[in-house]
Amino acid sequence: MLQKMPRIRQCIAFFMAICLVLPAMAPSARAMTIGEEKELAEEFLETVRNRYTIVEDAMIDKYINDLGQSIVSELPPQPFDYNFYVIKQDAINAFAGPAGNIFVFSGLIEAMDTESALAGILAHEIAHVSSRHISELIAESKKSQMISMAGLIAGILVGLGGAGEVGSALSIGSLAAGQSMILAYTREREMEADYLGRRYLTRSGYSLYGLRTALQKIRDREWYGEEQVPTYLKTHPATRQRLANLDSALAGLPDREPENTFAFDRVRATLMAEYGNPAKAAERFREELERDPNDAAAQYGLALALAESGRPETALENMKSAVSMRPEDPYLTVDLGRIEFMAGRYDEAEKTLTGIEDLSEYGPKGLFFLGRARMAGGETEAAIADFKKVAEAFPDYPRALLFLGQSLGEQGKLGEAHYYLGRYYRESGEPDNAMFHLKRALRETGDPVLTEKIRKAQESLKDKQAKKPERDKENRSEDPDKNFIPKLSVSDF
Repeated sequence: MLQKMPRIRQCIAFFMAICLVLPAMAPSARAMTIGEEKELAEEFLETVRNRYTIVEDAMIDKYINDLGQSIVSELPPQPFDYNFYVIKQDAINAFAGPAGNIFVFSGLIEAMDTESALAGILAHEIAHVSSRHISELIAESKKSQMISMAGLIAGILVGLGGAGEVGSALSIGSLAAGQSMILAYTREREMEADYLGRRYLTRSGYSLYGLRTALQKIRDREWYGEEQVPTYLKTHPATRQRLANLDSALAGLPDREPENTFAFDRVRATLMAEYGNPAKAAERFREELERDPNDAAAQYGLALALAESGRPETALENMKSAVSMRPEDPYLTVDLGRIEFMAGRYDEAEKTLTGIEDLSEYGPKGLFFLGRARMAGGETEAAIADFKKVAEAFPDYPRALLFLGQSLGEQGKLGEAHYYLGRYYRESGEPDNAMFHLKRALRETGDPVLTEKIRKAQESLKDKQAKKPERDKENRSEDPDKNFIPKLSVSDF
C-alpha cells in the first residue's frame, strides 16, 4: 500500500514516523537541499492540518511564535522561516517538521509550570532544525528498509499524541530488527540538540533551571504504565542521561528560580479552559484561588471555564477580578467584553470593546463580538462594518463571514450576502455549498468589483470540487432555497 502513495506523501509518512519515534539518525552523505525541504514542508503542514486540530487562536498563536522567535533570534542566519504551532491534544509532546515548522501539543504546555520550561523544549526542537537533522533523517529514510514500519506509520497518522490510542503502534516490538542500527545514533543527535538548545536558551535569557524542571517532570512519569508514558519520553529517549548532562552544565551556577510571565500563565489557562475539559479546569482554578485569591491567571482561567460551561453570568465576577489585577493586558479585556455579550449585557460589551485601543491588534475575537453586540442592539450598519473589518484583516476567521452574510441578507443586499456566505462555506471546508452561494451571488449582483471577487473565489474552488467523489457531486442540489441565508439569533455561537 505504501508503494502506491505519491512520492512526497510517502516521504511525509516516513518522516513523521521517524521524527516522532527516532528523532535523530546517522549523518547521511547527502541531506535534502533547502528547496526540497521547503517543498516537503508545505505538504507536510497540509497533512498535519488535515489530520489534527491546530489551535486557531490569535493570542495563543502570537505567544508561541513570539516565544519561539525570541530563541531563533539568537541563531546564526537560517535558511528557513521558523513557524510554531500548537496542536490541540492532551499529550506531552513536541516535534520539529521540515523547513522550520515546529509543533507543540497543548498537553505539553499545560504540563509545564514556567515559561522557561516551555522555552527549553522549543530550544531543543529548534536545535534539531538548525542542525539539519530533519533533512538528514529524510535522506537516510530513502535508503532504509521502511516497509517494516508500516504499522508504526499508520499508528502515528491516527494520532500523534494519544498514548492509549497509539501505544501499541509505538511499541519497540513493532520495529524491524534492522531499525536497531538507527537507534544507535539517536543519543548522538539528541546530545547535539541538547547542547545547542542550552546555548540558544541561555543566549535568549531563559533559565536552564526551567529546562531541568521540564525534563524532571517528564522523567518522573516514567514509572507509569506503557499507555500512560508521556509521548515526549518515547520520541526523545535517554531522559536520565540528558538530566545528568544538564546537571553538569548547571554545576557551579547559583540556584535561581526561573521567572515566569503572565503571558505564559494566560495562554496555559486558556488552553486548559477553552481547549480542554472546562469542568476539570474550573476545579483546578478554584483550588489555585484557595491558595492565592490574587492569582490573576487563575481568576481568568476560572472565568473562561465557567463561560465555556454555559455560565457567563457567573464568569463575569471572576473576569472582572482578573482585569482589575491586570488592567494593562488587553486580551483579558477582550474576553471581558465577549463574556458580557454572552451574558446578554450588550451595551456593556460594546462599551468595553470600544474602549480597547487598536482592537484588531488582539485578533478577530474582539471585533467580532463588538459586531455581535451592535447587531443585538439593532445597530446593523455598525455591525456590518465590524464584520467586514474582521473579514478583511482575518480572512481565515469564518464566524465573521457567516454573520456578515446574515446581516447583509437582512438588509436585502443579496449579492454581497451570498458572496460572504460562499466564503464562509469555503473556509469551513464545504466547497459545494460555497459554490452554490457564489453562483447565487453572481446572479444577484451587478457590481463589477464584486463580480470580479466572486469569479476569483469560484476559480479557487474548482480544484477542491474536482477532487470530490462523483457520488458527492450527484448529491449536490441546485435548489434555490438551499442554505439561502442562515437565520441566526444573538445566542448562536
